[in-house]
Amino acid sequence: MFQALSIGGSKAQAQVAVFGVFQGEKPDAASRSAAKSVGVLDALDALAERSEGVSENGGLIEHVLTKSKAGPERVFLVGLGKKAAFEAGCMRNVAATIGRKLAAIKATSATIELSGAIHTAKGGKSTIERCGQCFGEGLGLLAWVCDDFKGSGTTAPKRVKLDVRSSDKAFQNAMETGVALAEATNLTRTLSQTPPNVATPAWMAEQAKKLAKQYGLKCTVMEGDTLKKEKMIGHIAVGSASENKPCIIRLEYTPKGGKKKGKDADKPIVLIGKTVTYDTGGLSLKINNGMVGMKRDKDGGCAVLGAMMAIASTVKPSRRVVGFLAAAENSISDEAFRPDDVLRYRNNVTVEVTNTDAEGRLVLADALCWACEKENPAYIVDLATLTGGVVVALGSTFCGMFCENDRLRAKIEAAAEASGERVWRLPMHQEYRDMMKSPVADILNSNPNRKAHPIQGAAFLSYFVDEKIPWCHLDIAGVHVSEKNAGPYVEGATGWGVRLLANLVAKD
Repeated sequence: MFQALSIGGSKAQAQVAVFGVFQGEKPDAASRSAAKSVGVLDALDALAERSEGVSENGGLIEHVLTKSKAGPERVFLVGLGKKAAFEAGCMRNVAATIGRKLAAIKATSATIELSGAIHTAKGGKSTIERCGQCFGEGLGLLAWVCDDFKGSGTTAPKRVKLDVRSSDKAFQNAMETGVALAEATNLTRTLSQTPPNVATPAWMAEQAKKLAKQYGLKCTVMEGDTLKKEKMIGHIAVGSASENKPCIIRLEYTPKGGKKKGKDADKPIVLIGKTVTYDTGGLSLKINNGMVGMKRDKDGGCAVLGAMMAIASTVKPSRRVVGFLAAAENSISDEAFRPDDVLRYRNNVTVEVTNTDAEGRLVLADALCWACEKENPAYIVDLATLTGGVVVALGSTFCGMFCENDRLRAKIEAAAEASGERVWRLPMHQEYRDMMKSPVADILNSNPNRKAHPIQGAAFLSYFVDEKIPWCHLDIAGVHVSEKNAGPYVEGATGWGVRLLANLVAKD
């Protein structure tokens, strides 16, 4: 959308001044004062006379002024909707509306003067920082561009560098935070977009190492004989058919000054992401174009990588955070693991393979075992494009959340509310775990009975989590991709989970 996006980087007069209005209202006194200070009060008043449709529909109207060195060349008036329904998250879509218009006119600078209107809404001054951050997130998400894989057959679009500011410094500073979180999310989106002939497990490990070097994280990679030594049987099995060998990537953030002190404070938060760089289904081969888009079966791990960037660069929490990317490629060869194979995990749980296309849970199980045994975590959150069943159940509106710990679930729900990434609790019960019992081994990796399909995946994973450790499984299969250009997203990867995890860690 933009060649680059910056906040408050230019001292020159902004080309565009942006104001807001609630449904049924006229611009407030503070907005009119701000407009007067930059010489566009008459233009704002003129827009106010035709603002009824804008405020009702959340649209945007503009007034073009005669070019002058004294003030902006254009004035935008954007609808903020009904005042009674206003909340900070609305600002992401407001930012997207403004950003699309700024991109269309090739504007290089804009001043965002929405604080006056926000002050009149419920919450008043205390809402400014949240609104500014959400505005920055919306604009930053909209700014994502991934042209890395375009060639000479495509005419490169002309994009401009956009600088955005506000006369309200609290709003502007919060915009900067929001843009930083969006940049971490956009890293995840670019990783998701990267095709499987590039984004192999080893390539993902290289990206993690680069990120670690840039942001002061510790990065280690378990691969080859180390996987065998550590009994990472899920990775060994799933990756057995591919020339692109599996690995487990571990990233650690340690706050400056060392570990946080106090009871349980030295226990890290552990984040785990399924990172299947391509999924053919293995010998249980996907059919009917079912492989198209499977480059995105790594999006759980991509989200963890983006979250670690946000944590190290922007959130900077006072406790340790450990991230794992369980990376493998599920391919086909005479070395492939098979239905009927039995896998014995490091926690001595045995798994009868019934479907090699239920491979993500097999690699996640390794990381969960390791985290419980080696990391002494405060809690664990895993993200995975795990089941098609969750898409059937919840569509693309909510992520499926499985969490039986009340305290952790409340934290996840609060983080989801803050990030605007919706979660919906799905049930866990012993009867679902019993569905996964095997007549041959301890459990099946997939029950042929399609009942409770999204819950099967979570029930399987529960066998690899110490029941004393709080754990949340997020099935992001329905939310990790946007199928249309809407709000702050364009068609493609959403980077779902990065901002949720950043908010989760920030509040801990």
